[in-house]
Amino acid sequence: MPATSKAQQMAAGAALSAKRGETKKSELKGASREMYESMSEKQLEEFAETKRKGLPKKKKDD
Repeated sequence: MPATSKAQQMAAGAALSAKRGETKKSELKGASREMYESMSEKQLEEFAETKRKGLPKKKKDD
């Protein structure tokens, strides 16, 4: 499942970095911390690898 916004893609990248031990979990805030705790590394990879071109800055509420 690809990310639906630039913010979501960047949060997934931060969470993935922490999952891999490249950054500290304590440095995560907000959505990236929630993603770290609730998603697997494979799920985070799918979100983080989404190309940002053409994505909105934030996801619109339905």
